[in-house]
Amino acid sequence: MFGTAIRFIGRKPKPMMKPIELKTPPEQTQTITRTIFDIVKEHGPLTISETWDHVKEVGLRGLTSKRHMKIVLRWMKERQKLRQICNHVGPNKQFLYTTWFTKPNTKQQPKPVNGSPQPKFP
Repeated sequence: MFGTAIRFIGRKPKPMMKPIELKTPPEQTQTITRTIFDIVKEHGPLTISETWDHVKEVGLRGLTSKRHMKIVLRWMKERQKLRQICNHVGPNKQFLYTTWFTKPNTKQQPKPVNGSPQPKFP
């Protein structure tokens, strides 16, 4: 127990990250965030790739790349406009973005192993 306490005290804490500063003009930032918020609100909890697909369908001009969209999503999460939830499916994790007012209804049925169908009972 004493050794555990010494190891715990000897570790350095994780450094604090500075807040994200977007380099786009405020009007453009407002348009981008409103569009992303509406997409997430309309289509439910989304992964980053699903969000990017919807943004490409809309044809938003302000976003230059998927990387830029990920930075904007982190900024929105920091400002508490969106929240991030984790969906555990077996040994895999899936991180989803959602609005604060939607219930996290992300439970998925596990897929059958080896492609065998589930037994059906009469």
